[in-house]
Amino acid sequence: MRVPVAVTCRVLGISRQAYYQWRSDPVSQRDFDDAQLINAALDIHAADPSDGYRFIADELSARGFAVSENRVWRICSIQRIFSLHAKKKARYRKAGPPVHDDLVCRDFTANAPNVKWLTDAVTALRNAIALRDPAV
Repeated sequence: MRVPVAVTCRVLGISRQAYYQWRSDPVSQRDFDDAQLINAALDIHAADPSDGYRFIADELSARGFAVSENRVWRICSIQRIFSLHAKKKARYRKAGPPVHDDLVCRDFTANAPNVKWLTDAVTALRNAIALRDPAV
């Protein structure tokens, strides 16, 4: 069964121009170069797993590849090539004890006026300054 190119491209969500461009050159030069760099980076990483992307970039330059550290970082992150020492341990800390006692027991409703007074430090400081110097 033959399906027209236009229908196939519409179903796949790509343009016909992109399909014909891919058909004329299925593997671009950049993809081919990236594949060679990935193979070389994997070889370097297999030889010394403690090397990170910067050392891999230096080694690739020594082997004759003209490549920047950013490109090596991109390739290493896509291929998940990491140094053994690259990952830091996450700091998961449990909350400590409360700083002050919970005198209202999270109940902020008052039965009568002037029974419960709640504020934050900034408001308390502003009120203290206003009481001391009313001209400000």
